[in-house]
Amino acid sequence: MQEKKYTFSSKVWLYPGHVGWHFANVPKENSREIRIKFRGLQRGWSSFPVEVKVGKSVWQTSIFFDKKSDTFLLPLKKEIRVKEEILCDDVLKISITLLI
Repeated sequence: MQEKKYTFSSKVWLYPGHVGWHFANVPKENSREIRIKFRGLQRGWSSFPVEVKVGKSVWQTSIFFDKKSDTFLLPLKKEIRVKEEILCDDVLKISITLLI
């Protein structure tokens, strides 16, 4: 059975524009491994469903591959950012588990 859990640290950043989407990047090494190990299992926009743990919060979302950064992007919901007091430029310890 292939390991589907990844734990890493990543800096929170704000998507340019007025919509206010906050993201964290899955590190390049992890992103490369996910793309190779789980090739063919991705959904639309090269995404994978994941369960995420940050602090005491756990939720489900999807990670999306970004060719420009060569990493997967993890969106951080406003509800979670408020609950965990997450701000732009914070460095988070994040665990993701692929739900495939």
